[in-house]
This record gives sequence, structure tokens and C-alpha cells, in this order.
Amino acid sequence: MSTTAFASTADLEEKEITFEPLADGVYAYTAEGDPNSGVIIADDGVLVMDAQATPVQAEKLISRIRQITDAPIKYLVLSHYHAVRVLGAAAYEAENIVASRGTYENIVERGQQDFESEVGRFPRLFDQVETVPGLTWPSIVFEDKLTLWMGGREVQLLHLGRSHTKGDIVAWLPEEKICFAGDMVEYGATPYTGDAYLKDWPTTLDRLSALRPQQLIPGRGAALKTDADCREAIEGTRAFLSDLYAHAEAGVKAGEDLAQVYARAYEDMQPKYGHWVIFDHCMPFDVTRAYQEAGGAVDPQIWTTERDREMWAGLEAARKG
Repeated sequence: MSTTAFASTADLEEKEITFEPLADGVYAYTAEGDPNSGVIIADDGVLVMDAQATPVQAEKLISRIRQITDAPIKYLVLSHYHAVRVLGAAAYEAENIVASRGTYENIVERGQQDFESEVGRFPRLFDQVETVPGLTWPSIVFEDKLTLWMGGREVQLLHLGRSHTKGDIVAWLPEEKICFAGDMVEYGATPYTGDAYLKDWPTTLDRLSALRPQQLIPGRGAALKTDADCREAIEGTRAFLSDLYAHAEAGVKAGEDLAQVYARAYEDMQPKYGHWVIFDHCMPFDVTRAYQEAGGAVDPQIWTTERDREMWAGLEAARKG
């Protein structure tokens, strides 16, 4: 029986970085399906959306910013709490680190376990992880909406509802109609739902769609530069979530165990979504959370390195057995 490498431990190939302008002073930082960041540059400072996984990874983004401006990093915005998004924060020496109340609570409750878990899942992204000084803590926390002004440009930070985690936010530029969506939306990449609220996520996407973005930077995948592409990404994410939860719900109603649901969900969903980045990585975590939520578990269980490996080995063995 062939074996599947755990999560993304076999993904060792460096990705090509793209740093492209979307509007005057607004940039998308993407890397062929690796986690994206966003940048807003004004005369008096810079806003960065999502820090990258380590200070070494963050320096790659900072070097692009410094080719354009020497202005200080005024705001580092965390779309949510996952380590791959936030642990590069120390490199920016930001004046303010901004997050939602839900993200702050996630860091308190499960930030350290998530740090250890994600390093084990995706070691390439945690280049020189020993340079991470510890968990990233926000200095500004808000509930549902915070408006910032960057050189006269309005930037709205919006918590539209629970989705990828309970605390996800988007950065919305109402005049330019540009949205930095974080992992609430993916494009050509598999949504990770291990810490998600799958029943809420579609309604949250409805609220995002109501903004009518003309350009959108997903959590992973290329920057989207037309309203049609934005809709495609949102609806593609929605379709994946719907298919995933339908399998879990049907399995729970039929009295099937997690391994049975996983095997069937993987078989049915792989032809449609298997070409998306990190599909094999995400599916065991995704189906596990969907199965638990369909069974009545409102909040996600905390992932640990031990739980990761035990779950992965059991589900992969059952699927291939």
C-alpha cells in the first residue's frame, strides 16, 4: 500500500512570488498557492494584511515594500489567528497589530497548540522557525468594524461572521472596491476547515458578496481583478463547503463513522477539487471538522501535533485499506 506524506511535509519546492499593484498604493503579494498578504502604502505609513509564517518569510515581503517606500509599517492586520499568517510579525516592527475579538480569543485559547501543529504540517513555510519570538498578540482589538485612514484612503476592517475561524476579518476599500479576504475565500486552493464554522460560513460569504468587490485577494491563489473572477472565487469556495458538509451530514444521519465518511467524501470530491492546491493536506482535517459539526459539536476541537498525526494515520489507512 502506498503512503501519503503527512499534510504538506513533502511540499519542499519554493514558489515564485508576485507583488502586483491593484490600485495606486495597493498591492497583492501572492506565491503560487502559498499564503497571500496585502499591502496598502500611504505617505505616512504602510498597512500589511497578514504577516507570513516567520520573520524570515516576512522579510521577503518587506523587501518588496522597501523598493517603493521607506514609510514605517503603521498597521499589521491579522485576518485570523493561524500561525502561518501571524508569526512573522516581529520583522515588521509595526506600530499597531490589529485583530478581531474572536482572533484574540483564539490566540488565548489555542494559539500555542496551533503554532506547534502548523510547524509540523508545513515545515517549508516555517523557514527558520527558531527566529519566531513567540505568539503574536494584537495591540488593537475590535468587535465587528474598525475604520482606518491611510493617507486619505478609507480602509474598513470587517468581521462579517464566523467562517474559516470564529474571528476572520476582511480589509475592504470601499472607494476602490478592493477586498483582502484572507482564508474566507480561496481560489484554486482548497479551503481549510479544521477550525471552521461550516454552517455559518455560507452566510458570511453572502455578506462578503453584498460588498460587490471588483478586485479580491483570496487567502491563497492569484489576485482576482474583475467582478466576474471575484464571484467565481466566492462561489467556488461556497461549492466546496457545501459538498463537504453534505457528505458529513449524510454520514452522521446514516450512522457512519468518520473513516467511512472520509473515504466517500475523498472519492467523490477528488475529481472536482483534487487539482486545487493542498487538497490532500486539507481533506482529513476538513472532513473531521465537518463530521463533528454535523454531529452537534458547535466549536472546533483544538488541534495538537499528536491529534494531527493520529487522525491522519487513521483516516489515510482506512481510505487506502
